[in-house]
Amino acid sequence: MDRALIEAHLALTEEHIAQGERHIARQRDLVSLLSSSGCDAQYARALLQKFEESQVMRLGERDRLRKELIDSC
Repeated sequence: MDRALIEAHLALTEEHIAQGERHIARQRDLVSLLSSSGCDAQYARALLQKFEESQVMRLGERDRLRKELIDSC
């Protein structure tokens, strides 16, 4: 893959990681609020787990792209 294209994909992945962190933080707050209010937070917890799993995949993609950049030198 062309170095410029790798860099573009990496930049986009970094943006997605930042967005993911914001989503995860908001979802954690929601789980906490629901739990402390005595509400059922089961669905909110399940969604938080999905967000966290997606973030792990994005982090893996970022690491792969960084390695690809290093290897392309």
